[in-house]
Amino acid sequence: MRSVVVVFLVAIFALAYAEDELPLAEPCDADLCKAPDCRCSSQDIPGNLEPRNTPQFVLLTFDDAITELNTQTYRSIIYRRTNANKCPIGVTFFMHHEYTDYIMVNELYNQGFEIALHSISHRIPQDFWRYASYEELMREIGDQKQQIAFFANIPANTIHGVRSPFLQMSGNNTFKMMQSAGITYDSSWPTTRFTDPGMWPYTLDFESTQDCVVGPCPTASIPGPWVIPMITWTDLGGFPCSMVDACFHTPDTEDEWFQFFFKNFQKHYFGNRAPFGFYIHEAFIRPRPHVWRAIERFLDVLNNINDVFMVNANEVIDWVKNPIPVNEYVKKDCRRTTPAACRPTICPGLFSADTEKRYYMRVCSRCPRSYPWVNNPLGL
Repeated sequence: MRSVVVVFLVAIFALAYAEDELPLAEPCDADLCKAPDCRCSSQDIPGNLEPRNTPQFVLLTFDDAITELNTQTYRSIIYRRTNANKCPIGVTFFMHHEYTDYIMVNELYNQGFEIALHSISHRIPQDFWRYASYEELMREIGDQKQQIAFFANIPANTIHGVRSPFLQMSGNNTFKMMQSAGITYDSSWPTTRFTDPGMWPYTLDFESTQDCVVGPCPTASIPGPWVIPMITWTDLGGFPCSMVDACFHTPDTEDEWFQFFFKNFQKHYFGNRAPFGFYIHEAFIRPRPHVWRAIERFLDVLNNINDVFMVNANEVIDWVKNPIPVNEYVKKDCRRTTPAACRPTICPGLFSADTEKRYYMRVCSRCPRSYPWVNNPLGL
């Protein structure tokens, strides 16, 4: 009986140690948390700028696999666009691995767009991600950084961000993984409370005040990673939606969609200029020509407003670290991308023992021996 009690107490102490492994975050102290490495969760504009002096950043992002088919949409909608300052626009692609065409990833990178992480498997059920351990996240997301760099032949140090599948974070484990994998920012965390005015990006050195819409959310002090809050839109029924294609009450016509986009944008532009997120899946656009046309019209308007800038997510973090007023921002040199070569290689009939499927894969490197997957990201 005594040995059973001892074992029980050991288990309790082990559990307590695991829970205390990371220190619980304390309320933010603005005197200790200063740019460029720390920022309290807040609706305050970085640098104490007035809204009229603050660049209005627009974050257009696409999720999931990058294929030859959806790249045709991207070529039509976003290629050759410039902001009013004549610099090329920025767009961020949160890509998962399965069915991705890495030749197209290389093309998007060479167009100056940002490639970011969305896991290797994007597996279901959603609860896998809710309870994923640090080790599982490192295999799913940390290893994906190496995988993309190898097969698309792009520099690993240009891959900065992550969006969790289904926007399902794993609490502290998500940000511990980011810390270890050298990932700069997360864009998975919706807020329905801090939308008007919106919440600006912040770090997790101290306690977050953001509402936890899809738990578990982080509770520990985890210096390093940044959070880009996904400021929700309001649909036509007054309900919040984290992504455009997740809105329930939506318009019918092209003009109504255009007005819907603009109304949600104005909340930011005439507010505290928190970054405006236009988060969407390409598969929602392609079969809806009226939505496609409304998006193009909306982007045309944004690209002609002098203090509005479509940028990638990492550029927003760079600005928050070192905020400058819009009259200085417009004078900055445009973002430049060093071209990444691609030796197109077609790899048919690659078998995956994990999914029990065969895959057709296009890469900018040599073909793997088997279909790359979790625990074997390079298919060795």
